[in-house]
Amino acid sequence: MTIRGVLFDVDDTLFDYTSSEQAGLLGHLTAEGLLGLFPSPADAVTVWREIMEEEYTRYLTGELTFAGQQLTRTRRFLSHLGRLPVGGLSDEEADLWFGRYRELRNAVWEAFPDADPVLRRLAPRFRLGVVSNSSLAYQQGKLRAIGLLDHFGEAIVCAVEHGAPKPDAGIFLAGCATLGLPADQVAYVGDKYDIDAVGALEAGLRSYWLDRAATGITPLDGITVIRSLDELVPALIGPELP
Repeated sequence: MTIRGVLFDVDDTLFDYTSSEQAGLLGHLTAEGLLGLFPSPADAVTVWREIMEEEYTRYLTGELTFAGQQLTRTRRFLSHLGRLPVGGLSDEEADLWFGRYRELRNAVWEAFPDADPVLRRLAPRFRLGVVSNSSLAYQQGKLRAIGLLDHFGEAIVCAVEHGAPKPDAGIFLAGCATLGLPADQVAYVGDKYDIDAVGALEAGLRSYWLDRAATGITPLDGITVIRSLDELVPALIGPELP
């Protein structure tokens, strides 16, 4: 079946979330005088990311609000360091602490260099959209900030509004519906193997796993591995495209 549409993940697929998170966190911890409490900067990032993933999952399942997961992450992180005050942090104090990190992180938001050129090459031939484990307003704002929003128009489906996150098949199919195409005519491109690549495959889409780190994982049959978005163009339409 001919592919007529392409859906994309956002974070660490089109948008370099990991780099902005790391830069923002290390800058924040340096300013707060906390970075030296870790054996290395990498250890600080690992602890921050582990807490983030746990609490963000609670947000996606409806257990916490978006702001609530940020406050909880702040308290857990400071508790890990032994720097949570005896009486705890008020919501206002936790929000101010997280906000100082957020300002530094957002200041270095960038799309991957291959994102905009590839989207421009694909746009004349394919309907383009987004399926993301986030909220619509947040991802629209992010895509606007990094200059990619106009590529997708209204074809953006996010887990918070949809009601279930990836790898639930329904959110992939909802993305296909925004393109007006059946699943077998839609490719999905994402960086997370289980959530994106396997999830899309099981939902009936053509799955492309963006393995920028070259992890060496052997994918399931039906999953095409690409190392950059540049490889997506020949994978979809052949090497003859100028």
